[in-house]
Amino acid sequence: MALKIETGENNEILRKKAEQVGVIDKKILKLIKDMEKSMKDEKGVGLAAPQVGVSKRVIIILFDGKMAIPMINPEITSHSDKTEYGEEGCLSLPGKWGQVERYREILVQFKDWKGEKRALKLEGFNARIVQHEIDHLDGILFTDYLEAEDNILNVINQNETERL
Repeated sequence: MALKIETGENNEILRKKAEQVGVIDKKILKLIKDMEKSMKDEKGVGLAAPQVGVSKRVIIILFDGKMAIPMINPEITSHSDKTEYGEEGCLSLPGKWGQVERYREILVQFKDWKGEKRALKLEGFNARIVQHEIDHLDGILFTDYLEAEDNILNVINQNETERL
């Protein structure tokens, strides 16, 4: 069943830190299945449970546009020093896009749908998607990064103007 996507920068569920999943039961498995359908219906590449109104630490990622992998209680355990900017949008913020700085490479640990511990080393776009979705689990939206960068640029531009 396709789920309703929560939208809005001030949406309470999108701004709340999601709860850890304890037991992977039928309810969590159904959530994962419904999230996958919703993500594909909306032509997304990732989806976090808070985006469908469920405050649980569950994400689903469409790797390389082909394989959907659910991650339960995902955690980035290491990352590269190198970062890169890339364009991001979000199903919860339709029509908004921006350049966001993310780590180029990450190591993410999580439980799969069977409850098995897994780890994946990811780079580039796949690493970006996971970082974006884990941010959702912590109540962070990609626009939070844009606002901070815009404020810095405004201060720099103002200082340069004052010197002229």
